[in-house]
Amino acid sequence: MSTMTQTSGAGTYLDAFSDLEQRAHGQPEWLRSLRQEAFTSFCDTGFPTIKDEAWRFTSVAPISQTVFSLPEAGPLEVTRAEVEPFRIEGTACSLVFVNGRFAPELSDKPKLAAGVHAGSLGEALAGDNGALELQLGLKLALQNDAFSSLNTAFIEDGASIRIARGTVLKAPIHLLFLSTGAEEPLMFHHRNLIVAEANTQISIVEEHISLADGVTFSNVVTELIAGENAVASHYMIERKNRKSFHVATLRIQQERSANVNSHSFLLGGALVRNNVHPVFAGEGGECLINGLFIGEDHQHLDNYMLVEHASPRCNSHQFYNGILNDHAHGVFHGRIIVHKDAQKTDSKQTNRNLLLSDDAQIDTKPQLEIYADDVKCTHGATIGQMDENALFYLRSRGLDENGARSLLLFAFAGECTGRIKPGPVRAHIERLVRQALPKIIVNGETGDGAEREDSGRNWEEVG
Repeated sequence: MSTMTQTSGAGTYLDAFSDLEQRAHGQPEWLRSLRQEAFTSFCDTGFPTIKDEAWRFTSVAPISQTVFSLPEAGPLEVTRAEVEPFRIEGTACSLVFVNGRFAPELSDKPKLAAGVHAGSLGEALAGDNGALELQLGLKLALQNDAFSSLNTAFIEDGASIRIARGTVLKAPIHLLFLSTGAEEPLMFHHRNLIVAEANTQISIVEEHISLADGVTFSNVVTELIAGENAVASHYMIERKNRKSFHVATLRIQQERSANVNSHSFLLGGALVRNNVHPVFAGEGGECLINGLFIGEDHQHLDNYMLVEHASPRCNSHQFYNGILNDHAHGVFHGRIIVHKDAQKTDSKQTNRNLLLSDDAQIDTKPQLEIYADDVKCTHGATIGQMDENALFYLRSRGLDENGARSLLLFAFAGECTGRIKPGPVRAHIERLVRQALPKIIVNGETGDGAEREDSGRNWEEVG
């Protein structure tokens, strides 16, 4: 039998947690204590409501009122042939997870360069020598984050990536999280730990895909620790089915002069929440926070950015674009906190949105909290519709209306994809955006959600 929650609310996960504790009896005592602390915090806090400022535009009632089960262990129902279309050419390796568990038979792990470890977090915890205790979960604010608490309480598997001091990995590592269908709603609590030691360079692609139409709840936490002078890029791509709930949290710890890029692309799901939380723990760091969300039908796509400048002379730039059609609802809440000692901070925050129908909705809230007196901080948001003058100009040059709308939307989306370094990851994301945009272009009106043919131009031609 699978482990089933009982009723809605914080107390519903007790049976699932108790069963997990019994299954994990061989794991380290510190991990058991961390789980118990996190579950207690979750039970005390409960799911957030719209009365919580960070969640005022997003109701999680569809999650809290659904009875989810943990997936049963058993033989995989996914073949390598089914996985092949999702791989990215030119990667250093691909780690595949199916319904929350590492699938070595579906993964491609060629011999990585010396100093690079990439594998299963579950396996790393089983053979833990004490190193993970010093890093896993220590920077998460469990008392104020119900979903991170819930994830920590149910830690079982995910990716464990470590790159040793002075190592440069030029090709990206691809983390592919696949979910399959089931008769009952399933929940997964992926946990990823990425440690880039001093003077390293690494890129990680974290991609979440539904293989079937089942109802799922993916609650993902990725911890990225960037050591002194490290250069790290993280790409989160969400393209789940329209019955899926997806909550993703990226917690970044940046040491002195570390440079981190975060790119998020929300292209699917029913209710999606994307949390990005960088903390400048050392002087001279830089962070680019870049994202694109595309919604139609009744999708709800929420982006919450919390940037903490805790050290002087650090730069952070946020750029998020949204494209919404039908009754889709988008949210951008960007919060920048400049602490008292973070002098010489340079921080910029920009959110731009296109609404393609009268029923589409965007809530945007750029926010600054500044406690230092020698800083440079700006923020702004724009909400608009398709530029009729630009459409007229393009049509006067021979494009049909769909072709003209496609070109303008591709250009708007290209502001985000263009911030990615040219290479296999950028090509992959551009292809996904090309596939997503034509679905919401029908003479500027709401369509039936069916996939439509592009105008025949590829990204380079229309750009």
